[in-house]
This record gives sequence, structure tokens and C-alpha cells, in this order.
Amino acid sequence: MQAGRPAEAVVFAERAVAGETTCVSAHGLLATLLLQVGRAKEADEMVTHALQCSPGSADAYDALAHVSMLLGKHERANLLYRRVVKLAPDDARFWYNLASSERSFGRLQEAESACNRAIALDSSHYASYLLRSELRVQSAENNHLGELQSALSRPGLDERARVPLGYALAKELDDLQRYSEAFQYFQESAQIRRRHLSYSIAMDEHKIARIQQIFTPDLIQRRARPEGSSRFIFIVGLPRSGTTLLEHILSGLERVRSNGETDYFARALFAAAPAGPQDVFARAALADPGRVAASYGHFADHDSNGTRIIEKLPLNYLYLGAIHRALPQAKLVLVRRSPIDACFAMYRTLFGVGYPFSYDFEDLARYHAAYDQLLEHWRKTLKEELCEVVYEELVSDPLQTGARVAQHCGLTWNPRAIEVEKSATISMTASAAQVRRPIYGSSSGRWRHYIQHLGPLLEALRRHRVISADSV
Repeated sequence: MQAGRPAEAVVFAERAVAGETTCVSAHGLLATLLLQVGRAKEADEMVTHALQCSPGSADAYDALAHVSMLLGKHERANLLYRRVVKLAPDDARFWYNLASSERSFGRLQEAESACNRAIALDSSHYASYLLRSELRVQSAENNHLGELQSALSRPGLDERARVPLGYALAKELDDLQRYSEAFQYFQESAQIRRRHLSYSIAMDEHKIARIQQIFTPDLIQRRARPEGSSRFIFIVGLPRSGTTLLEHILSGLERVRSNGETDYFARALFAAAPAGPQDVFARAALADPGRVAASYGHFADHDSNGTRIIEKLPLNYLYLGAIHRALPQAKLVLVRRSPIDACFAMYRTLFGVGYPFSYDFEDLARYHAAYDQLLEHWRKTLKEELCEVVYEELVSDPLQTGARVAQHCGLTWNPRAIEVEKSATISMTASAAQVRRPIYGSSSGRWRHYIQHLGPLLEALRRHRVISADSV
């Protein structure tokens, strides 16, 4: 599995569970592998089979909960995470997993209680501090400033531990409108994170330029037959640009569900790309679009119940040309946000493994400039196939903007869809807590609270022509 050969790994995982009558971690491993090779129905059946076995360990059920989450079976995942903490109530990592699950349902108080339990069990479980801080807007009467400052002042604290703690403290100081203090911790945490990343902005600039060279209008017109592709809706855009909000609005419409943030399309594309001496971009262009479409449908539509399906992976903006080539009737929706707001929102966020350009102002400006060039390429190539949504318009007039996007996607509009705080839609993203509140526009222009600290960002954005010379 670690060598990237999941199909071969399946054989050994099947041996590991053969004749096993007790629920063991290998059941979860096999289900994970089946999911990786596109056998989602069998993965789901394996979870069901494992749950019918004799009771197993907390680790076994934790693995099954994770697979259930990947399958979109969030209710089952949540029930399993609850079972896990009953079996192993003294393990902080299991309480953190439960907290993450509770947050995805919008049960924020329950999530905070689980975070508190994790921290009480293990004061070095730093991810729990950050998750807890993100669950609500902190108040002067109810916050964790003292606890976070105490944790950061521990003797011998590992530098990397300062990252989640620093982001947590910065977020809470921001909530309390102590912006200069907040920026100090945002900056320190981002600098540490950047130091420990092996990343070159030049490499991303090269990749984005190659996509434009390879995915020409002529290539994209050589596409698959459109059967069935109209049921897919791709929402793309930079992270923190409003993609999650739009996903929740559209998911509130009849017969629409979201797969969340998956790599299903990229997996289908590269699985269909032939081997050869060319670089990965050229090989992707040689992938048979019909095969890509079939493979993607196998991954994405494992329920096959006829609902419209949203794919909301921001980075799919890299694949818009390939998506349209393989799925010509799929709906493509791009969410754009003011560059300064977008860059600062990314800078304020600690991501998992993605978006390494977000921890340095120069990297952010250069990436945004390359991103703008790619969007202009897609506009010229895809034309009216690409529906653009401006975040600021979405939050100021969600009724009109939501209705326009729904029309583009062929969905029946319902004004109640903008009541996202009442939505049962699951969210696993960094915006999971925000979308549990009524739509608000206070994030627009938020960077102005930090204007005395953002001179280097503004200068970099001007130098790379992301914003005009006279932009404030």
C-alpha cells in the first residue's frame, strides 16, 4: 500500500481477514484498499461484514469509522467514533476524531467537549487546541487565551508544536479584535510551517504554465461522449474563497448531494494516462476521455441513485480542461474572491498537507498571479461552460447569486437553500464551523484590520500584477 500498489495490497489484506470472526484493524485496511481501487460498494460491504463480527478493539472500529467517513457514511462513522471512545476512553486521539466528526454535523458544543477531553488526557495533543479554537467565535468571558499562552511557554516545546498552538491563539485573539497580537502569532506560526516544508513556488508556476500549454482548445474539443456527465457539478476556486458556502447552498436543493473534497477526478485521469517518456501533463492529455469518464463515474457515483453530485475540491481548477474533455456536460463553477482577502484568509489558515504556498507573502502573490493566468486560459477555452461566482456577491445577495448558479447547473431553485445554518449537509473542511451560521459578509475586507502588518503582501501583489498599483 505504501509503495503505491493498492491492487496488489488487496490480495494480502484479504488473506489477513480470511476466516477472521473478530472485528480487527485489517478489516478497515482492506476496506480502505478497496476504496482506493474504486471498489466502493465492496468497501462498504466489508465494513458491514466487520461490524457483524465479534466485538473488536478500539483501533479496529476507528479504522472502520474512517472508511465510513470516506464513503460518505457519516452517521455510521459518528456512531463508530462514539463506540471507540467507550472502548478506549483514555486515548486522546480517539476523542479528537470524535470531535472532528461532531463538527462535521454542526454539533459544535459536543465537538468542544470532546476536544476538552482530549486535551485533559494529553496536554501535548496540539491539534485538539486548534480544532477547539475554530469551533466558535471566542468572547472576552469565554476563551482559552491563558491556556494557550501557557502551552506556548512550556520549556523545551518543540518548534513544530508552536504551529497549531500559535494558529489557535491567533484565531482567538482575532475573535477578540486584538489584531496586532493576533498577527504576531499568525506570522510566527506561518514562518515555522514554511521552514519545515520542502516546497518551491517556481515548481507550481511551471506546472500551471504546462497545463496551459497542453490543454488547448483543440485538445479539449476532442472529448468523450456526454452520456450521464450532466449529473456532476464541480465547484472550484482557491481555498477560503467561498467554495464551501456555495456547496452548502446547492446541497440544500432537491436531489443534490456532495461528495465533499475528493481526488476522484485526478485519480481517474492519471489512472487512464498511458506510460511513456513524456511528463505527467503530456501523459494526462493522452488519457482516453471515455475511459477517464467511466473511471470517475465508478469512483464518484457509487450510490447510483440518480441524484446530482457535487465535487468540491478547490484544486480541481487545475483540471477544468480535462474535466470538460471527459465529462462535457458536467457543470463547472468557479468561485472568486478579492485577491487580498483570499490571500490573507489562506495565510490565516493552517492546512493539512495542501496549499504549501499559503505561508509566505511572496509565495502567495506569485501563486495568485499564476492562478490568474490559468483562469484567463480557462475563460478563453471553456467560455460559457464556466460559471463564475464572486464571493462578495454571494454573501451580499445569496438569493440572486444562488438562483443564477442553480440555473446554470440545471437545478430547481428553492430560496430556503440559503438558510445554510439549518442544513444537514456534512462539512469536513476548514470552514465547517462557519457554515453553521447564517450567511454573513463580515469576512469581506477583513484584511483591513491588519493593514499595518500587510504592507509586504500588498507590495508583492502589486509587483506581480495581481492587484493594481493604486489598490489600498
